Amino acid sequence: MYLDSAKKKELFEKYGNSATNTGSPESQIALFTFRIAHLTEHLKKNHKDFATERALKMLVGKRRRMLDYLIRVDIERYRSIIQELGIRK
Repeated sequence: MYLDSAKKKELFEKYGNSATNTGSPESQIALFTFRIAHLTEHLKKNHKDFATERALKMLVGKRRRMLDYLIRVDIERYRSIIQELGIRK
């Protein structure tokens, strides 16, 4: 599997400030970004996989809503997370 518990823990430690802080917007956005990258690579090889394409679009929407929430709450945290992850609007 592409995303095991060790990889999740590593993402949460890096972006959520602890391995158990799974609910912070930064850690969720980092997890979504990792999953989006994986699905994008899958769709490059399997361009007719429409179920995965739909799941990718929904995941991008979730990440966008989370980023919009972060803009409303704390613009500095938003700026830092998009810079760290290399996300553009």
